[in-house]
Amino acid sequence: ASMGLPALALLLAAGLLHTQASPSARSFQLDYEHNCFRKDGAPFRYISGSIHYSRVPRPAWRDRLLKMYMSGLSTVQVYIPWNYHEALPGVYDFSGNRDVEAFLDLTAELGLLVILRPGPYICAEWEMGGLPAWLLWKPDIILRTSSPAYLEAVDSWLHVLLPKIKPRLYHQGGNIISVQVENEYGSYYACDYGYLRHLLGSFRVLLGSEVLLFTTDSTRAEELRCGTLQGLYATVDFGPGSNVTEAFGAQRRVEPKGPLVNSEYYTGWLDYWGEAHASTSAAWVAWGLEDMLQLGASINMQVVSWQRAQPPGEYMFHGGTNFAYWSGADYKGQYKPVTTSYDYDAPLSEAGDPTEKLFAIRTVISKFQPVPAGPMPPATPKYAYGWVALRKYADLLDVLDVLCPSGPIQSQFPLTFEALKQVHGFVVYHTQLPWDVPDPATLGAPPHSICDRGYVMLQKEYQGTLERDGQTTLHVTGRAGDTLDILMENMGRISFGANTSDFKGLLGNLSLNSRPLSNWLIYPLTIDTAIQHGWPHTALPKSSSGGRVGPAFYTGTFVTPGIAWDTFVKFPGWSKGLLWINGFNLGRYWTCRGPQQTLFVPGSVLHAGRPNNITVLELEGAPPTPLLHFLDGPLYNRTL
Repeated sequence: ASMGLPALALLLAAGLLHTQASPSARSFQLDYEHNCFRKDGAPFRYISGSIHYSRVPRPAWRDRLLKMYMSGLSTVQVYIPWNYHEALPGVYDFSGNRDVEAFLDLTAELGLLVILRPGPYICAEWEMGGLPAWLLWKPDIILRTSSPAYLEAVDSWLHVLLPKIKPRLYHQGGNIISVQVENEYGSYYACDYGYLRHLLGSFRVLLGSEVLLFTTDSTRAEELRCGTLQGLYATVDFGPGSNVTEAFGAQRRVEPKGPLVNSEYYTGWLDYWGEAHASTSAAWVAWGLEDMLQLGASINMQVVSWQRAQPPGEYMFHGGTNFAYWSGADYKGQYKPVTTSYDYDAPLSEAGDPTEKLFAIRTVISKFQPVPAGPMPPATPKYAYGWVALRKYADLLDVLDVLCPSGPIQSQFPLTFEALKQVHGFVVYHTQLPWDVPDPATLGAPPHSICDRGYVMLQKEYQGTLERDGQTTLHVTGRAGDTLDILMENMGRISFGANTSDFKGLLGNLSLNSRPLSNWLIYPLTIDTAIQHGWPHTALPKSSSGGRVGPAFYTGTFVTPGIAWDTFVKFPGWSKGLLWINGFNLGRYWTCRGPQQTLFVPGSVLHAGRPNNITVLELEGAPPTPLLHFLDGPLYNRTL
């Protein structure tokens, strides 16, 4: 998707149901004469919806896919985020929630076809658009181009991934009917046909000559010019506010013959921190869907951000959640990080519940083809576990020995996350004031060098926050030798637009009254590793200060009444931070900025018969009485 919402991918392939040839071999092909797809020789059109397995806990995969099947979808569209599987160069993870083969096998078991979008770039409002941050460790790399360092990494990844995909292709007996190459490449500045040709060659070598390969771009002429290539079938994406005839006219200019395809029909909208919660009416989405189906198009429904002045974003039928650090960001004149919830006002809610929009879509689909008989599976049970009291465990600066066991790195000037080989999370930059500062002096950074938020402590006392495209100076006083610490937070790398080379940390020198500070000790923090090993619940109690401001850890436990149902947690009076339950990182909360006010807690992370351990890292300030409130429903808009 170019920008981002889970959208329903409605692939509407025009075609008349005649000439029922039935070759013995399985096949999925383009019919340029009759402007349709042919599946096993017969005309075919798909109605599909997007789901991101990386945003849905594995125990919920079957529930979500079954609801999509019961909605009348014949097909699901699936992204594969490269960085979710190769977090470090050459270290691959296809286990647990990352077992994409198990997910694909489940789609086949439920009778769904698959449109696969393996990237290597996917956008999806996902951290760095699915590209691994370690690509930025390579000097002079130019992402999404014929840059040798980039192509070498891409080829290495495709040689691991695509052999897992090949036996699941439709003509091989599997259920994958088509595979997308790259993603909305026309929206990227490079316009490197050599890169697209290289990808086409790699996909053909690894998947064979029979599989249908395609591209997706917006309907803008210049984007279709740069994003399409002979040998790849060109499809378009647009939302419910578009003139359908005009939009498909854009596809016809690059593909005069063949099926009409909207690869990302936006069923919803994404949220950014600090902006209003977005929604799209069920009637509007249903009307646009019916319009396309009447043209015989094939459609994929996405939840995506779509604005008249912008290219459409990502698609979704079920959005899910940006757990941990996986949410990406857009750059539209300023850095705009995406919320933890990827609910997107999609037909299936963040928790996987059918909505009015889903039933409206099902009704439209039923006018064009039979939908499965039987009731829609119900919403999953939710439980309001109530109030849970937390206690302060320690200030972050007092537990650096645990969070950075390898010790600090010495450097004359600050180093980026990439130079430190730190992918996600946090880094502490520590130095001392080199001279007395009796009168307030300006602590500041050069433009565009705070990436993305810096929490400033002097003598371990919180002074305030520096922010990308926001406040970049603070006034401080102190004495020579006083400690100065800046905790830098990565809020997610840009996932769409020209600048996917989004370096993190302190990108320039901090200065005091324009005099550069030097002699830094830099601590890359491995917070998640510590918490996954039981810290701080298994550690000895710390004698922490009673202060409530500045970065600190808070802990607590709660016991469920013999159940492990989904729930939502609210942070009354808290500011900004992260939440872990039983070692699982549920993502970022940002109560004071909104709009999202609750985090989704899947029941699968809870224990039914023993205590559930809660760990909160609050970055700015906790309430005087630190409490969490577990509810049976979400609050996505701060006005609620």
